[in-house]
This record gives sequence, C-alpha cells and structure tokens, in this order.
Amino acid sequence: MKMFKREELLVIAKTNPEVLVDIIMILQEQVQILTKRVSKLEEQISKNSRNSSKPPSSDGLKKSGPKPKSLRKRSGKKPGGQKGHKGHTLEKVEKPDFIIPLSVTTCSCHADLAGVEAVGHDCRQVFEIPEPKLEVYEYQGEIKICPDCGKIIRAEFPSGVSAPVQYGPGFRSLLVYMQTQQLIPADRVKQMMSDLYGAPVSVATILNASKRLYDNLDHFEESLVSSLVKSNIVHVDESGVRVGEKLHWLHSASTELLTFYGIHKKRGTEAMDYFNILPDFVGRLIHDFWKPYLKYKCKHGLCNAHLLRELTFLFEQQNQAWAEKMLLLLLDMNDFVSTSENQLTNKQKKPFLKKYHEILEGGWEDNPLPEQPLKRKRGRPAKTKSQNLLNRLDDFESSILAFFHDNNVPFTNNLAEQDIRMIKVRLKISGCFRTIHGAEHFARIRSYLSTARKQNLNILDSITSAIKGNPFIPPVSS
Repeated sequence: MKMFKREELLVIAKTNPEVLVDIIMILQEQVQILTKRVSKLEEQISKNSRNSSKPPSSDGLKKSGPKPKSLRKRSGKKPGGQKGHKGHTLEKVEKPDFIIPLSVTTCSCHADLAGVEAVGHDCRQVFEIPEPKLEVYEYQGEIKICPDCGKIIRAEFPSGVSAPVQYGPGFRSLLVYMQTQQLIPADRVKQMMSDLYGAPVSVATILNASKRLYDNLDHFEESLVSSLVKSNIVHVDESGVRVGEKLHWLHSASTELLTFYGIHKKRGTEAMDYFNILPDFVGRLIHDFWKPYLKYKCKHGLCNAHLLRELTFLFEQQNQAWAEKMLLLLLDMNDFVSTSENQLTNKQKKPFLKKYHEILEGGWEDNPLPEQPLKRKRGRPAKTKSQNLLNRLDDFESSILAFFHDNNVPFTNNLAEQDIRMIKVRLKISGCFRTIHGAEHFARIRSYLSTARKQNLNILDSITSAIKGNPFIPPVSS
C-alpha cells in the first residue's frame, strides 16, 4: 500500500473523507495481521524445554526465561542415602585369585627376622583387570580310515566352528556389545580391538556379527510382540531418524519389563499396524496425544508431563491464571494417589474432580469461543492455545485422569521417553543410519538388549547366547 505524507492525508480528509476511511480500514486490517504474526513469533521465542515439548538441547547455551523450577514437592527427607538403603562399596573376597606373600626380614633395631615365624598377616586386596589377551582354541578333529570298507571318517567340529580360522562367539558378542549397547561407532570398535587385543578386526566382521545376532532374534521378536499385546499397560512413543537422506521414524512400545523398537518410513497408523502390536492390544495405552494412537479401541492414558509443560507456558507467557490452578491441581492429585495404597473411592475423588471442573469453567470464562459468523468460512475456525488445551482437558478427561481413577496407571509417559532417548544419543554420536537394513538391525538388537536389561540379565551373556542361536525369550509382562 502507498505511504501517504501528512499533507496528502489532510487534503484527502477535507476533499474526500470516504477515501480516508478506506485507508484507515485497510491499515487496521494490516495491523491486525502483523500483530498476530508478532504474537506467534514471540510465542516461538518464549518456548523452551520446560514449557513445551522442545528438547533441552534446543535451549542453547544462553537460557532465556525463568530459571528451571522443579514441579516436585519436598519429601521432607534428608539428602543422601535413606535408612535401610543398601550401599555399594568394594569389599574383600574370601578366596582371592592370587596371593602375594610379603616377608619381614629385619627389625628397626637391625635384628635379623628371616627365621622368625609370623604370628599373623595384615591383608590388603587390590582388584585389577588381567592383561587383555585373546585365547586361541584349536580343535583337532581325528581322521580315520575304516578297516572294513576303507572309508575316510572325520570327527565333527562343534556347532559354529566352520572356518579354518575365525573369532569365537564371545569375541563377536563383545563387538556387538560395544557397537549397539555402548553406541561406539564401528571404526572406533575396530581401533579398540586393535589397541586392547592386537586383533585385526575389520568393519565387515563387526557388521557380520550384528547380522548374525539380528537373524537369530526372529523368534525373540515374535514373542516380544505377543507379550506386549497381552500386557495391561504399554507406553508408546515415536521419533524421527535419518536413514540415508530420507526421514524415517523410530517407533517404541514398552513396559517395565519389555522394550520394542521398530523402524518405518511412516509415523502414523500405517507403521503402527505394520508392527502388529496396537491393532490387537486391549489394555491401557500411554502416549502423548499423537492423534493416530486414538484410533485404536484400547483404553488410553495421556502423558501429564506434556500437559504440565503446556500449562506452564500459558500461565508464564500468557498470564492464564486458570492454567496455574490446573497445573497445581494435577500435581496434588498425583501426590494424593501416590500416598494411597489402595484404589481411591468415589468419596475421596469427588472434591478433586469438582475442583477440576470448576477450573475448566473458569478457563472457558476467560477464553470464550467467538460467536459463529453469519457467513462461515471454509475449514474450522481458529482457536487460541488456551482454547485448544481447554478442549482437550474437557474431551479427554478420562484419559488425562486415568492415573487418578486407577493407581496402576502412571502419571506420565516417561518410560517410553527414557527408552527412546538412547536411540537419539546414538544418532548424535554416529549420525544417520546409512541403510534401512542397518537401522532395522540396530532396532531389533536394541530391543533385545533393553529387554534383557529390564529383566536383570547380564547383557554380554545374553548377546553370546543369542549369537549361539539361543536367545532368551521374554515372559508375558503386565
């Protein structure tokens, strides 16, 4: 629009006031558009990891906004280990591997003590790792000629011993452990094996060890999926990963004892159906309100940690008083459930639910929906962040308060977020996956290792068993 000088506007006002009114109306419309844009940009700048779903890494070195404040209440306990807590310290063993005698030959008075019998021993134990060294086992199979038929008979080698020279299952397990559990890139694993054992391991050897483990985990994955389908509560989450130059999605489904990871090119229902866990699941699904999860007919539980961050943003950045009240109420409800050994009765729940609805009413009074215009525009009318959140708190009350109605339901989806976090660490260390096969191998093997960890199994022993073709099979979780 043309910019008018003061003198020009005065002339227009005297000669043609209608044109001046049109100019003012156009300017008002532009101001309104620009004001909305500025508000949107200010909201984006104000968002951080404590008031939105943005990760802490996005906050940068210079933290803006209020200092982080824990939403947890003081427990009243003193810091440090509590009474009855079993500590961990280095303790002497009854039978050491090696005993090194230290003799006394002289006294400070110069007397000779070489022939004097000791009256006791002062013992100190040092825990040390042995010098890293590969042990070579040579299998010598007999060759005999049958005296009756003249046939040459050879002894059978143990299962897995198939080449003239090869690495054993324990060594291959160590390669997989370093790459997949400790997230060390293959090139660095190769260097470590050379430094520690003098072993000329190639990257191909490391990848072949992972492939063998992946192939041997077919039955494990089938049992894992079956166990998750039969579980009472399952946590789910998804996160983007780069495979080559394309965006794929890592999907996770987990319980306190089980972890499943899967890679798919889609984020929504197509991927979830492909993994075949959610279509037949009838328990309680804990998630962060990603809409495709709501299409499944199981019971739902929404992550309240996400809600708390949204409420924090509304009362800190937009001065929404109802949001702070709702945040404090949700925390009080969680504390009340946590201190109760049994399921809450209707009498116990009534005052909390009454307050929940009162806060919602107050929120709608402060953020009323606009009246429907006579001429409706295409699409849904735009709503503010407060109105969207109020709608969710209204429409999905039973899922949001699932933890309150059933104390077996967790307050947050932290379990899924913790399970998926290590995959993000792997991506930060090594970057993207080069191939879809490499990503799928990593996902299945990591499912096995995470589940083994939750089952309190030794990780290295579990890998060795799987490489030998005998992976552990997870029990049905709840």
